[in-house]
Amino acid sequence: MTTMALKPPPPPWEVLQQVTEMVGGAGLKGEVDKSVRSLAQSALSRLDMVSREEFDAQAEILKRTRSKVVALEVELEELSKELETLSLETTSVPTT
Repeated sequence: MTTMALKPPPPPWEVLQQVTEMVGGAGLKGEVDKSVRSLAQSALSRLDMVSREEFDAQAEILKRTRSKVVALEVELEELSKELETLSLETTSVPTT
C-alpha cells in the first residue's frame, strides 16, 4: 500500500489571486473577492492568535528575562569559581 504525502494548502493570498484570475467580470469578481475575504477572516478568527501589541509586550518580557538569565549564569559561574578557590585553600592549609 503506497501512502501519498499531502501537499500543504497554498497561502491565502495565492488562493485570492487564483480566484481573481478565474473570475473575469468586475461585479462577480468583487462579490467573489468579498466572499473569499470573509471566509478567510472567519477562518483566521478561529485560530488562537494574539494582537501585535500583546506579541510585542511578550517579546519584550522574554528579552528582559533572557538578559536576567545571562546575568544569573555569569554570577553563578563567578560564585562557583569563588567556592572552588575557597575549597582549595581550606584543603591545602596544613594543620599543626
